[in-house]
Amino acid sequence: MHSILSRTFAALFFSLSGLAAQAAPFTPANDSDVVERLPLSATDPSVRRLQSLRKQLDAKPNDVSLRLEIARRYFDLAMAQGDPRYVGYASAALSPLDKTPPNTSALAANYWLTKGMLQQYSHNFDGALDSLNKASQADTQSPDPYAWRAAIHMVQANYSAAQTECNALKPLSTPLFATGCSQYVQAHSGGATGLQTAFDTLNAAVKSEPYSSNTASPELMLWEITRLAEMAIRLNRPAEAEAYFQRALKLGVTDQFLLGAYADFLLTQNKPDAVIELLSNWERSDILLLRLALAGKATKHPKATEWANKLRDRFKEAAQRGDRLHEQEAARFELDIENKPSQALALAVNNYKLQKEPRDAQVLLRAALAAKDATAAEPALTWLKQNNYEDANLKALAADIAKIGGGK
Repeated sequence: MHSILSRTFAALFFSLSGLAAQAAPFTPANDSDVVERLPLSATDPSVRRLQSLRKQLDAKPNDVSLRLEIARRYFDLAMAQGDPRYVGYASAALSPLDKTPPNTSALAANYWLTKGMLQQYSHNFDGALDSLNKASQADTQSPDPYAWRAAIHMVQANYSAAQTECNALKPLSTPLFATGCSQYVQAHSGGATGLQTAFDTLNAAVKSEPYSSNTASPELMLWEITRLAEMAIRLNRPAEAEAYFQRALKLGVTDQFLLGAYADFLLTQNKPDAVIELLSNWERSDILLLRLALAGKATKHPKATEWANKLRDRFKEAAQRGDRLHEQEAARFELDIENKPSQALALAVNNYKLQKEPRDAQVLLRAALAAKDATAAEPALTWLKQNNYEDANLKALAADIAKIGGGK
């Protein structure tokens, strides 16, 4: 149960646009295509388990439980590794059930939950919310659909709806699970006081017994501690943020979103060499390759041009497909690597129509400022003002934009 919440908000923390690592999700034509193209080593335990499940499914192709487990395991790999091919494999495993979804309660709940997870990955948020509602109808006691709906509402900056979902989690989950959800929302919409309260409350919950790191799942603890690191950054407490990031890393959970958040922090602390060391084996993820390219540019690293070229090719291919999964990261690439503010702004504006996380707002504000287009920044400025989001960097950007005629 705990791992779902950790994956949920971690996945959406980077507003999903950064999830696509090399291409849009590839959906194999049939089940036999799935195993041969796995990017991870065949000796990896998760791959071995999937290979075993695939063999079982070959023998029992009508086994709904097997299909659902395979789909969920592929999706978990996509969340951890940042490779969209796993989402394609998950979709291929699930698709035979789409014409006639399972109708027994447990299987139906699992099917609709998994389908909703895949839909939100592709930014089909309305479809995802509908599927997640059906999952709740099939299993009224499962906390997972509530957590995923809360996460989607957070991406859409619908904080009241997100808080409603978090409140519904309280009787269905552990205190740490529900507290993490509600305080994440509070930190986004409660101003400076709300941010401080959220930080203190979540920190106390993480420390409290019996939900210490010795008893809570590593995945849940990683999510909670990473959120504390982010809050510490916004509270201008970098030493504490560093300590939280280090603690999260020591949990031993592979998570590209933790790495991305920590890399961004290191870049703001003028430590690009540390970013390169942290992400040296993560070129497959757009989220992390972008940060490698930024660090490479800052240090004049020998591979800086190679990293930039790889990203350029990936974003070009995505644009040719009409794939919008990359827009936030592509905007940042155009702004910080290519030095093309107009192109960055076009991407950021388009991205913000769908996703309104703080990082989406930040990219839009930075691109608008660089392009000297205050009008384009208005949606993010409105969000910042209406929700009283506490972040000194965003407020500074808003003030700079006001000087060129926006933010009134």
